[in-house]
Amino acid sequence: MAESNKLLPINNLTSKELKEIKLIVFDVDGILVPRGTNIEQNGDTLKIRIKKIKNEQIEQIKKLNRFGFNININSGRGLYMLQEMFRSVLDIVSITYENGSATWFKGKIYQNVNSFSHLSQVTKKLRIIKHSDIKGFEPKEFILTIHCKKRVEKIEKIMQKEKDLYCIWNDEAYDIGIKNIQTKAKGLNLLINLLKLKKENVLTIGDNYNDIGMIKLSGISISSDKERLIGDFYIPINNKKLPSDILMSHIIKTLKNN
Repeated sequence: MAESNKLLPINNLTSKELKEIKLIVFDVDGILVPRGTNIEQNGDTLKIRIKKIKNEQIEQIKKLNRFGFNININSGRGLYMLQEMFRSVLDIVSITYENGSATWFKGKIYQNVNSFSHLSQVTKKLRIIKHSDIKGFEPKEFILTIHCKKRVEKIEKIMQKEKDLYCIWNDEAYDIGIKNIQTKAKGLNLLINLLKLKKENVLTIGDNYNDIGMIKLSGISISSDKERLIGDFYIPINNKKLPSDILMSHIIKTLKNN
């Protein structure tokens, strides 16, 4: 944990604070790739564009691994999409997907929850909604993600009656799952136990509301959106570089100079 309770610029993160870190956890959208999903659904036809991680970031991930860090991708995305995005580094990363529902680690899946009975009925109700602002349902195993041009009142009215489920609007989609169970924090906690680590061994970076739990579960937390997420350190908005690029460059430079 940073020595100050105030958010500090990322340049204040030193090799001394990095000394205990063994696991670096990345959110994906807004951190490793730009926010936004290109999705279009027309009846039974679904078109979705899979984002690619830039080669320079792939090389940075490899460098962090050579420094001895475990690398975890912790996202609301589905496994199939994340595997395609990180295909070239699957041998050195773990993937926690669909808001902590499960973790893929060295070819094995560790499932955190069976959400089928919790979501099956509400899924039927949501799928029959017809609205011009609904772009499509992103394919998921454990949670629901409904991409929309803007908030849809019909969706929110249905979800208000579902007391055991959360419904988070993130400015491009609704994420729907089981309260206090399908969270990134739950997924991170499973991985921490799997790797036999402690809270102080974990560094996380995120930018959205669904990252709050995992931020609190880490020894060092980094926010790239101070309006949505409070961490120990922050990365200022930079239109030329993604937050992950800035963070990884800083860690690599800091450790090289140590």
